[in-house]
Amino acid sequence: MKTLVISGGSKGIGAAAVQAFAADGYRIVNLSRTAGAEAAAHHIAVDLADPEAVAAVSAPLLDAVKGSSPLCFIHCAGLLVNDTVESVSAADLARVLQVNVIAASQILQILAPALTAGSSIIYVGSTLGEKAVPGAASYATSKHALIGLMRATCQDMAGREIHTACVCPGFTDTQMLRTHVGNDAGILESIASGVTFHRLIKPGEIAQTLLFCAASPVINGSVLHANLGQVER
Repeated sequence: MKTLVISGGSKGIGAAAVQAFAADGYRIVNLSRTAGAEAAAHHIAVDLADPEAVAAVSAPLLDAVKGSSPLCFIHCAGLLVNDTVESVSAADLARVLQVNVIAASQILQILAPALTAGSSIIYVGSTLGEKAVPGAASYATSKHALIGLMRATCQDMAGREIHTACVCPGFTDTQMLRTHVGNDAGILESIASGVTFHRLIKPGEIAQTLLFCAASPVINGSVLHANLGQVER
């Protein structure tokens, strides 16, 4: 049975991905602090900011994915805070890296024995994985690192017929983005004006991109920018 294991599947892009994959016949296992609205998802409660908590879900996670073929793992959980290279503390930088990068590595190591040929590992990155903007130093740093983790995954999984990609959404209409800009409609409008379609991306659009990647082994070691086209200024 094909199975999706997703981190951060209770809201935003993650929740949209759960719906898309469930509609495509996937069994769903969601790793997050709270359960999402999708009743079909098997929820394993875990605080991804705590490395010991992530390690502790090894047994229930492996039990939940028994019989999976193929298995898709999507690391969608993300932490975005307002900080700069001058203001971010070592502790806060470590926390962002734990949620956005290290937890992905931990979960992958747990799932590795269950990854059969045809399985996929997809990291949800960001436009800020290959650029930066003011006020998001730790987030941009972590998303750059996530691309590196994806490329390492491609090389280390060579010969196993397991493919990987990093999908980098542009500005997507999620609560995380709205909270980051203080729910300021003017800022959101300004952000949308920097996109060739003059709107924010819908979470469901990114979910469909993730589904495409999961089904496409030719997309291996790839960074896909899903941003509706950003205006160059």
